[in-house]
Amino acid sequence: MIIEFLADGFEEIEALTPVDILRRAGCDVKCVSVNKTKTVVGAHGIKVEADITAEEAERLALSPEMIILPGGMPGTLHLKEHAGLCRLLNQAEKKEKHIAAICAAPSVLGELGMLKGKRACCYPSFEEKLNCLEVSYEPVVTDGRITTSRGMGTAVRFSLELVSVLYGKEKADEIAESIVYM
Repeated sequence: MIIEFLADGFEEIEALTPVDILRRAGCDVKCVSVNKTKTVVGAHGIKVEADITAEEAERLALSPEMIILPGGMPGTLHLKEHAGLCRLLNQAEKKEKHIAAICAAPSVLGELGMLKGKRACCYPSFEEKLNCLEVSYEPVVTDGRITTSRGMGTAVRFSLELVSVLYGKEKADEIAESIVYM
């Protein structure tokens, strides 16, 4: 199972593109709201109904294969402030699970110390918060079990990289062809 966390102010394309593409690849993806309710409002006013709340996820003691964090403001700040999410990220890192973040969200990983000794990328102006070995300006970077990406314009490439990480390049290429990705 893959879990994507959503907080009010998330970037809609960065959140929904990975869910869509990973589900096309056959993944069981759950959206988790850090709000008290399942309804989450994106940075551009689009309401999304998450599958479960973070409280429900904690009670179920979910152990995802991958955790995804979309960017957006103030969504990234809300993700960083959520103690349960930070605990789950630290547990996932210790259990060598995959972790992915796009746009401003890699700063959450950086502030938790998860990018030390790694290459990573993020939305311009968040580089200082990465606390990583090397800041990259590539659209998507996978270093070990952590994948980072730069922003909304890289959402499809980011999502296909996640498919590749989980299922291999051949499956990612198959999905890319099916969505007419150039």
